[in-house]
Amino acid sequence: MSYSKDELARYRIARSKESLEESKILSQSNHWNTVANRLYYSCFYIASAYLVINNVEASTHNGIKIGFNKELIRHGKLDKRYGELYNKLFNLRQDADYRDYKDVSEEKIKPLIKDVEELINNVERLIEEDGS
Repeated sequence: MSYSKDELARYRIARSKESLEESKILSQSNHWNTVANRLYYSCFYIASAYLVINNVEASTHNGIKIGFNKELIRHGKLDKRYGELYNKLFNLRQDADYRDYKDVSEEKIKPLIKDVEELINNVERLIEEDGS
């Protein structure tokens, strides 16, 4: 089954918001490694939604991150702090998921929840503008 790029983007936006909501629920139980994972995926899904709408092909995590930084940060569509946020979450997720004894602390990850929510809102606005 094939989907239009608009359908795929809407699906990825929904996944982004769902992952953000999961991060909030998990933070209430102090599951900080998993919060880092879900915040990263929130960024990953919204970035991939933007890229698909703008016909930028990327099929790996690193490719999505590179495309996000090139299309949105370097081109000045988003403040560079959002690129730093995405890159930070990419690394935190790698640590939390794949490295022994590299637990993510509440102090490090909890403040990023609000930042990711802002990132999602800003990228979703850009997607809507590009779709108009």
